[in-house]
Amino acid sequence: MVDVSIDYLAAGGNRHPAAADWDTVSGLLAFGADQNVAIWKTLVATSFNGHQVGLQALLSGHTDKVNAVKFFPTRIDERAVIISGSIDRTLRIWRANHASSTNFACVAILEGHSSSVNCLEVIPLSNTIISGSADATAKVWQLGLSDDRVDAILIQTINIQPRFFPLALASSSLGTRGALILAVAGTQGSVQIYVSEEVKEKTDFIHRTTLIGHEGWIRSLAFISETDYAGSDLLLASASQDKYIRLWRVRRGEDLLALDSACQNSSLGNLGKSLSNKAHHFEATALQYSITFDALLLGHDDWIYTVSWKRKEDKLHLLSASADSSVAIWESEPSSGVWVCTTRLGEISAQKGSTTATGSSGGFWIGLWSPDGESVASLGRTGGWRRWKHDTAQDRWVQIVGVSGHVKNINGIAWAKDGSYLLSASSDQTTRLHAEWRHGKECSWHEFARPQIHGYDLNCVDTFKDSQFISGADEKLLRVFNEPRAIADMLLKLCSIKQKDMQRMPDAASIPMLGLSNKAIQATQDDELGDDDEVHERESPHPASMARKSTLDIDHPPLEDHLARHTLWPEREKLYGHGYEISTVTASYDGTLVATACKASSIDHAVIRLYETRDWREVKPPLTAHSLTVTCLRFSDDDAYLLSVGRDRQWTVFSRENGNKDRYILETANQKAHSRMILSASWAPSAASRVFATAGRDKSAKVWIAQGDTFECRRTIAFGAAVTAVDICSRMIDDMLVLACGIENGGLLISWLDADSLGIKVSKTIDRSVCPSRSISQVAWRPVIGEESVTGPGSEEGQQINGDEVRKKQMQLAIAGEDSSLRILSIGCSKEATLG
Repeated sequence: MVDVSIDYLAAGGNRHPAAADWDTVSGLLAFGADQNVAIWKTLVATSFNGHQVGLQALLSGHTDKVNAVKFFPTRIDERAVIISGSIDRTLRIWRANHASSTNFACVAILEGHSSSVNCLEVIPLSNTIISGSADATAKVWQLGLSDDRVDAILIQTINIQPRFFPLALASSSLGTRGALILAVAGTQGSVQIYVSEEVKEKTDFIHRTTLIGHEGWIRSLAFISETDYAGSDLLLASASQDKYIRLWRVRRGEDLLALDSACQNSSLGNLGKSLSNKAHHFEATALQYSITFDALLLGHDDWIYTVSWKRKEDKLHLLSASADSSVAIWESEPSSGVWVCTTRLGEISAQKGSTTATGSSGGFWIGLWSPDGESVASLGRTGGWRRWKHDTAQDRWVQIVGVSGHVKNINGIAWAKDGSYLLSASSDQTTRLHAEWRHGKECSWHEFARPQIHGYDLNCVDTFKDSQFISGADEKLLRVFNEPRAIADMLLKLCSIKQKDMQRMPDAASIPMLGLSNKAIQATQDDELGDDDEVHERESPHPASMARKSTLDIDHPPLEDHLARHTLWPEREKLYGHGYEISTVTASYDGTLVATACKASSIDHAVIRLYETRDWREVKPPLTAHSLTVTCLRFSDDDAYLLSVGRDRQWTVFSRENGNKDRYILETANQKAHSRMILSASWAPSAASRVFATAGRDKSAKVWIAQGDTFECRRTIAFGAAVTAVDICSRMIDDMLVLACGIENGGLLISWLDADSLGIKVSKTIDRSVCPSRSISQVAWRPVIGEESVTGPGSEEGQQINGDEVRKKQMQLAIAGEDSSLRILSIGCSKEATLG
């Protein structure tokens, strides 16, 4: 029996204002993560097989980025329902299963839009979904929910005139006779108001009026009733790229409120001209209604992406998120009725910089209230969620741990040589360190550092020695980094990861304001001022990223603010020599050599360069064998051999020269190993003789074994799609090799092979629900693996089964996907399965 469970999921959120929602019943926060929908259970600490995790699931099905996510309101005793819209022009309806509130299945796909779906609105009173699209239409869908099925039919298409793309939708009940009001806004500075007079089998929305005043695109709309009483006025908040929030009052009858005299202040200049108190009258269910401009909220310095209402203790609160890297909470003063900003969270202007490493988060794209109104969450440019919780005793907002992840393709991953942490490198130009937080008896994986925040897309990464790593990007050089003492102390305290010679490590690192290289800096005490008098201005760190010794002295995983500024690693060396962008890098197991290659279209550049790590000098001459880009390099675990594969369809094995550990010579090659390019390769542990595996675009993975002075193909595993990643576990399990193969469509196959015959004993295709939705770029087994007992049906955890102890070999596999997700799976196979 093969058991698979998820130990860790990480994915960054999509930068779209409508791409997240927080359910008031289940407490789940759902957000778009590339083409997936991520499920985050935020309100309580939850565990999965004993391990606490941040994200609970990634729902795959869409074929392009998810722009809009919305929960459909349900009762406590009902299963949660999520609606998502995507650039792929479709809507998908997801429903939680009976077994788990966080496992969802796609139950319906709605097609009809001819362009990207950008926003969603749900009307539970009439079981209605409204979708807005870049085809300049809003479509109204009737939803049918039952215990065993979900149906949805299109009942109306609203063609928006004058033509613009809807980016925001909001609706509310209107009066007591069952009418509905719908607000639509987008790529113009106006809000269109539609009214439906009947809530029966069919809902027809008719355009009634248009609200003008904004001078930029409108990104968010939100309705709320001013009081809980029937017939109360409605307030509509609209957030725009003109940096302002406007409040509009929907009132029954024709009586109007006077415009606040403050709006007539001459100091407002041209702005005052747009503060018109013109009443927009319309009729619904034989009743007269009017809409008037009610208030203008000033305070943000950049585009405003979202607004959201919350009623707490009979008082209205408005939450706004802006590109000025702040989240604001607005309240109306009881005495004057003027709306003022009472709380501002995020960054202050003095801390803003040009990159996240120098202090700027790049703005907040989403702001959400928690169901109880006691916390808020916001999504930043880096894909990480910030959370603040209200401390009632001290009457202040305190930031707490959120979730984070890459926002573009993950191109490379590498475990520390002792398996203590995992590094990931991505096209989002960051390298991130993930480790296991040990708190009491619980363990949970988190992002603990962002060692490299770069200006180029990162393509590959590898670790060597105890506290160093090397990365390659879309530039002609490689960069070597050393771990700083602040990170080592934090990992020791929170993860029990101990490094050697910690006292000799640099304190911290920072990026100069006009540079790309992380510079080592000295940490200061909290009461000291940084001494930058002797440092040239161009080389001085940004004040926002100054290192204080107490900054990372924390008892929880670092917050997004820490990750964005204070967890950089200082750069040790730059390695030159290649003529094009770096394609792959690997480090020897003894830490004395690194091998690299770059993108190439000729034999002159398709070389493998070796660098020794003592003085960081290139070992010349470079190794030649390939004619096109080398896609993967791997040292054997005893460093006796170096394996290379490339786009020219061949693999090459170099052997270490006797008497000179820095030099490798050509041992053997196979120029027709695959019929198409080879994308990945891996050595088996040396205890299994000389065996390696290759993965190719010809939809096959091949296992090769040494025969005389060459290697022959002993086993070919065929797939239905290109095999993009392969890795063999670093130790044998019950005299078997464990092979992981990642496929272009996101599939994953785990095979147990007999070490002698290389025959397949057990093969397991991993369920697609735990696999990436796009191509797998790399798989990597964790070097250090433990054993656990298997419990049988009806047995207590840890007990022996019928007196016969069955051992399960537990392994952890890291998976990097082009869908920006990083996963760590725990995989176990009982001895009975392998013997069978």
